[in-house]
Amino acid sequence: MSSFKSFLRAGHGPTLFAAFLYFAFSCCIWVLNGAMAPFIGETFNLSPAQKGLMLSVPIIAGALMRFPLGVLAQYIGRKKATLVEMGLIAVAMLFGFFMVHTFNDLLAMGVLLGIAGASFGVALSLGSGWFPPQHKGLAMGLVGAGNVGTAVSVLVAPPLAQWLGWQSVYGIAAVAILVPMIVMIVFAKEPPDIDSHSSLREHIACLFEKDGWVFSLIYGVTFGGFIGLTTFLPSYYYDQFGVSKVQAGQLTMLAAFMGAAVRVIGGWISDRWGGVNTLTLVLLVVAVALVLVGFSSGSLAITTLLLIVCFAALGAGNGALFQLVPLRWPATTAVAGSMIGEIGALGGGLVPNAMGLSKQYLGSYTWGFVFFAVLSLVMLGVMRVMQIRWTRTWAEKGGRARTPAHAAAPIHAPKRAPKTRNA
Repeated sequence: MSSFKSFLRAGHGPTLFAAFLYFAFSCCIWVLNGAMAPFIGETFNLSPAQKGLMLSVPIIAGALMRFPLGVLAQYIGRKKATLVEMGLIAVAMLFGFFMVHTFNDLLAMGVLLGIAGASFGVALSLGSGWFPPQHKGLAMGLVGAGNVGTAVSVLVAPPLAQWLGWQSVYGIAAVAILVPMIVMIVFAKEPPDIDSHSSLREHIACLFEKDGWVFSLIYGVTFGGFIGLTTFLPSYYYDQFGVSKVQAGQLTMLAAFMGAAVRVIGGWISDRWGGVNTLTLVLLVVAVALVLVGFSSGSLAITTLLLIVCFAALGAGNGALFQLVPLRWPATTAVAGSMIGEIGALGGGLVPNAMGLSKQYLGSYTWGFVFFAVLSLVMLGVMRVMQIRWTRTWAEKGGRARTPAHAAAPIHAPKRAPKTRNA
């Protein structure tokens, strides 16, 4: 307890809480279509492939919107950027309540839900911006635990949809987003850890570096897997095991809650054990768990237990990766985080599509799970190769933060054109 109090004194607790709440509400809204997918699929009589497309649109849209929001945050401030985004979310929810009548309208609503998915990089940078490097992993883990909003969504949205109708849930969300807006206005303060005089090129330098793309692809497995599976599982449980729509949400909640909760632990462990070491274990566990899930489709209990293990690993991986981000890009964490979140979250958009196509054309969801297990192992190999240079330049062995006495000069954007750089 005393160490946690010391951690809070090292930064600004109210801003940390405001960032967590903002991210939690955003995650809750982002996956609404997934949470209500059994109801929506029944209304529009959707095929597995159509369900996959419907579920992937919010994830892809949210990924593509993250980087522009991160850039906006660099120029108007992270706190103001969150307020702009939440105002747009409220408008989007009203569109869903009044205007969704066809499948095309539903796809358009998926794009608007992506506004909520854009919150990630700014939320983490806002919440961790007051904390020194040795505490950023835990700070980002605490804010990132706002992923619990996905668990709240799949738990609460189905009963509300059954009671009031699924479109009414959008209207409730339009009102609910006022809560984090008020908390943000009253309690949050803009962190001082940003160089407002940096050029746009300096802010987006990570776009032209191998490290940025490696981080993004790893994040495509960890966070992409988390958000993609959370969105897909209500439909999977409903179609594969014949449970009720509400029960499908409850079972999904068990896994999603575990992934969100363990994210904090992943950041905390990574501060001590190192992000690279943590990610090595995470990617191995994810690969094994997904293969076993794919071949355990006959047992509801075994599938649920394996998914809980898988989500725990995914959550720890999310925390571990974002322990490394502020070490690699200390001056532009918001934009680097947004870029990594943008590219990485696109992996989540692949999950529902791959599952839907696997079911429709191969007759089983198994090969969708196997595909992402293989992807996890591929990214493990890439990371183990890259970490040799990482631990020689900007991190200690295993991916821990360098102490002031051993800290190397930060890695900046190259001065020449990208084609002349060496990794």
